[in-house]
This record gives sequence, C-alpha cells and structure tokens, in this order.
Amino acid sequence: MRIYADLFRARFAARLLGGTLLGRLPNGMGALAILLLAREDGAGYGVAGTLSALSGLATALGQPALGRWMDRRGQTRVLVGGAFVSAAGFAAFALVGVDPLPLAVVAVLVAGFATPPLESGLRALWPAVLRPDQVHAAYALDAAAQEILFTAGPLLVVLIAETMSEAAAVVATGLLGIVGTLVVATCPPSRAWRPESHTRHWAGPLRSSGLRVLFLSLTLTGTALGVLSVAAVAYADDRDSGVWAGVIMAAMSTGAFVGGVVHGARQWKRPARERLPWLMACLTVGYLPLVWAPGPWLMIVLSVVSGVFLAPVIACTFTLVDELAPPGTLTEAFAWVVAAMGTGAAIGTAAAGFAGEVGGVRGAFAVAGVGAALGLALLVAGRAALRPREIDSAGIAARELSRNGTSAA
Repeated sequence: MRIYADLFRARFAARLLGGTLLGRLPNGMGALAILLLAREDGAGYGVAGTLSALSGLATALGQPALGRWMDRRGQTRVLVGGAFVSAAGFAAFALVGVDPLPLAVVAVLVAGFATPPLESGLRALWPAVLRPDQVHAAYALDAAAQEILFTAGPLLVVLIAETMSEAAAVVATGLLGIVGTLVVATCPPSRAWRPESHTRHWAGPLRSSGLRVLFLSLTLTGTALGVLSVAAVAYADDRDSGVWAGVIMAAMSTGAFVGGVVHGARQWKRPARERLPWLMACLTVGYLPLVWAPGPWLMIVLSVVSGVFLAPVIACTFTLVDELAPPGTLTEAFAWVVAAMGTGAAIGTAAAGFAGEVGGVRGAFAVAGVGAALGLALLVAGRAALRPREIDSAGIAARELSRNGTSAA
C-alpha cells in the first residue's frame, strides 16, 4: 500500500480528497433525510419516496450541466454557487415540509440539481496534482472511499434526526455540502484549474462514441445498485428484522472498499479498455449467488463478495473517461458517470419493486444480475469504440497520450 502513502504526501492531495468526501456527504444523506422529514410531516410512503427519488434524479441531471459550466468557467464559482443554492433548497424543504406539495417538489429539485460536481471536479484535478503513475491509484481510492459515504451518510442522518429533528437532518445535509465545497474550492489547484482550449460542440463529451457506449453500459450496470437497496430491505422484511438491510448494504460497501483499494495498489499492464469487461463480468457473477438468499450470516459473506468488483469497475471507468473525453470536456465527462449510475439506480429501484411483487426476495435480487449482465453485453458489443481517439468537430487526429500520461495504444 506504499502507493497510497506516496499519494497522500503529494501537496494538496489529502485536502482535496477529504474536502470532496465531506462535500459529497449530502449524496449519501439527502435521499434518507428527505424521506424521513416527509414521513414525519405526515406524507405516505408514496409521496415521501417520490420526493426522495426526485432529488436523486435531479442530482443525476444536474451533474453534467454543472460539469459543462465548469469546463467553461473554471471550478470556483460553479462549486461554491452550487453548494449554496443546494443548501438553500434543503433549507426551504426543511421549512415548508410537504405542505404545500408543489413547493416541496421545487425545493428538493433545486437541492438535487444544484449539487456541486465535486466528484467530477476532483478527477479533473488529479492529473495536475499527482504524478502520472499515481493517478490510477487516486481513481481507485476515490471509487473505494465513496462507499464510506453511502454507509456514513444514512447513519449521520439517523443520528441527527434522533438527537435533534428530521428538519435539522435536512438542513445539516446542505450545510455539510457547503463546508466540504469550501475546503475544495479555496484550495489553490481548484482555484487555478482551467479547462483545455477546445472547439465547443452541443453534444459535449457525448460526441465520443466510446463514451456513449460506456455511459449506456454504466446506466444498465447502475440498475443493480438501485435493485440491491430495495432487495436488501425485502430480505430484512422477510426475516422480520429491519437491521439486516443495513448490515447487508454495509457488507457490500465493505467489499467494494477492499476491492477498490487492492485494485488501485497494483500497476496494471493491460489498458483499461481490456480490463473493464473482465471486471464487469466478475461483478455480474458476484451478484448471481444473492438470488439464493440464504440465511443472514452466509448472506453477509455473499454480500461482501458481490461488492468486491464494484469499485474496480468504477476506477477503471474513470481511466477510460480520461482517455476518451474530447479536449475541454473532462469535467462534464466525469459528471456523466455520476448521471449514468444515478439514473440506472433510479430505474433499478423501480424495477426491483415490481420484481419483488412477482418473485419475492429472490426475484428482486435476480434483477441485479440481469442489469449487470446487460451492461456487460453492451460493453462487449461496443468494445471497438473504446479505443482512445480524438473526437472533435474539426476532426483532429488520434492523440498519443491521455491526460494522465498513460499510453492510449
């Protein structure tokens, strides 16, 4: 793990990663905080769940839009402005609750859409902060560390709601976003970052056929994440103990964290475009035993195993995005990763509900395997498009090096 020690010795690396993780806590807190406040305000599960889902979808849509703005204007104003507007949305929802409902909908949409693209912004900064041989490890550590967010975030919401109030949890969600964003936005590399000069195109990074294949594949794979959160609840309900849902999700996050750290510690000889299909195949295979839905203790083991390849898949995706993104669109391209996974998770949540009605717990878990398998199939079918090339309206020739200094051959 020496590579991680060297990484944190790089100037500003620890501050950027720590600030980003703090500022992204709302991603792991927002959905539950909105749900709890809506329920406390007397809303049924249908309305509460819809408000929570709207916030998630708004976040997925807002990331590429703000990422494109960042690619044109730099990071500082976009990050800070987004954080304050998002926090205002959370505060407005805490103030009005679910009545009147139209105002509640507007508040959660604003809170989600304005979420600052810290995740994609950090990935755009790594090549400027680290040596080329450290960027791969940074991507892997980033992918692994985000698993902590989706474990710590809900726990923090529950703690604040229990000790203070549900409204306080919603407000705290926005405030933490501001604090983390300021840590990053006031850091010299973020303030100095400027996008590459480029010819603007209405499609942005989506004019790259390789990125289109990659994002569609991630959307299908992301359905598994939405499915698993619902399936874990169904599994816990089946055993009359809600605690198992949290335990299973924590086990999956643990597996993903370990897998990401191990993956990033190794220097890989094969390029990302060759590794990614194999990693996604392993991820798909890891989901299949969950359909068995055995007793809780064996289920914990299977859950850990199922998560092992998730962070490596995401880290490998980051490297490919870095190689495939047209000049001047890197932040938006990374933001599309967030949008693809978020959209897929929303679809998976809905699909799991229907599958659970028809096939019970096993039916719900089966959808996760199907989603991952479809994502893998699309990636394999479109693998020819994953070769790094310059995609620009002027038709520029293929580049020899990606932004992180790795060979594009």
